[in-house]
Amino acid sequence: MHEPLTASEYKAIAAGLQFPTNAFIDGAFRPANSGQTFTSTNPATGEVLAEIAACDATDVDAAVSKAKQAFDDGRWRLRSPGERKAVLLKLARLLEDNRHELAVMESLDSGKPVGECQTVDVPDTIHTIRWHAELIDKLYDNTAPVGANALTMIVREPVGVVGCVLPWNFPLLMLAWKIGPALAAGCSVIVKPAQETTLTTLRVAELAHEAGIPAGVFNVVTGGGKEVGEPIGMHMDVDMVAFTGSTPTGRRFLRYAADSNLKRVVLECGGKNPAVVLDDAEDLDLVAEQVVNGAFWNMGENCSATSRLIVHSKVKDELLKRIGAYMREWKTGDPLDPANRIGALVSKAHFEKVKSFLDDARKEKLTVTHGGETHGGIFIEPTVVEGVTPASRLFQEEIFGPVLSVTTFNSLAEAIALANDTNYGLTASVYTGSLRNAIKLSREIRAGVVTVNCFGEGDASTPFGGYKESGFGGRDKSVFAHDNYCELKTIWIDVSERSVDETIR
Repeated sequence: MHEPLTASEYKAIAAGLQFPTNAFIDGAFRPANSGQTFTSTNPATGEVLAEIAACDATDVDAAVSKAKQAFDDGRWRLRSPGERKAVLLKLARLLEDNRHELAVMESLDSGKPVGECQTVDVPDTIHTIRWHAELIDKLYDNTAPVGANALTMIVREPVGVVGCVLPWNFPLLMLAWKIGPALAAGCSVIVKPAQETTLTTLRVAELAHEAGIPAGVFNVVTGGGKEVGEPIGMHMDVDMVAFTGSTPTGRRFLRYAADSNLKRVVLECGGKNPAVVLDDAEDLDLVAEQVVNGAFWNMGENCSATSRLIVHSKVKDELLKRIGAYMREWKTGDPLDPANRIGALVSKAHFEKVKSFLDDARKEKLTVTHGGETHGGIFIEPTVVEGVTPASRLFQEEIFGPVLSVTTFNSLAEAIALANDTNYGLTASVYTGSLRNAIKLSREIRAGVVTVNCFGEGDASTPFGGYKESGFGGRDKSVFAHDNYCELKTIWIDVSERSVDETIR
């Protein structure tokens, strides 16, 4: 179903693509009110892909007005659960029908390897939409045990107009993580894609309208953070913001909420995620394979990337040898060639940021065990750096690139302390042959997702989000994500004898 194509087939699809260029408001594409545009480029080649509408606060006002009107008149929220479910399932089918186009568009826009777009990003996006659609008519409201004199109902109601602010690293999948539960709940949405990766969000909006999402319910406003993101955060008619991105930007949305209408804010932010390998790990080949995948998947441009390998000194050398062997499978090059697993970083500016960590490693006289080379001013080979201490920038800061730092320990207590020595708390991995140690570390490491003897984020049924500076206000994915987009209302009905008698009189 999600089979990869050949490089020539992907290039043929790329040559025939028609890129959307305008904002999508009230069921139609429209240029920015100012007439201004910004340039979308292919980071791997520098080729201009499209000139995209550069929206501003006036466009945000227009989109919010239409979204609020759609919410208030009930054209989506008042549809039966079964009707909303059918529309979202049709959207999933349309995404399926256009899967090759979406994969190529995502790769061109972001520099991601097309093979991963085809086999991971697009199918997971479709699955996420389907999962939340199927949940719509399976969530029950509650009653409370208040005695014979009253009937109490606790009901969910959609929160209203939701601003969905997306990152550039997983444009399609993060879109699905937001709009899946938001639309399932009956909300209207204003989506702001990252400026670097706008194209697939606009295409999905078009497909959503075709599927039957009413005009005004799914809007996309394109442009920069200052021009579009801040007006969404400050808007008095936006009831909630769901954000994935950097922690500094997440802080801004909390300030916007405080300075406007105290809108609900759900943040999924950065991570500095450890993989803790004990000396009793049973299969170092498995560990090496999982650590390499965790560190270098999506070029390390992943908030849950394994950026810190915390390994027992007894097994460090043997594990690094096996990691080097697996890294030979991770070729760097043209993202449209499915043989390559490392594509281009998303922009020249981001390339320079990641490269600065390699420069610091050399200044600190750390050992670059594998990789470390850059190509074409936009590609960075997967890199392993040994001897990293907690004082190093490589240990403390989110790199968001294909760089794995290695730190050793000699006791379980030291491993836990190193794993928790970060302001972040998004994910962690534990590798051990001991059930006791697996449980102890899983409970002691302060992170929202802990995997044992594997790297991963769970699936659509499991919540995703973090502790500390990695998250705030809620979780993505799972049934718990629906709570983000709903208000709880208590309805108390007096059915006492006194109430009945007074009514009769």
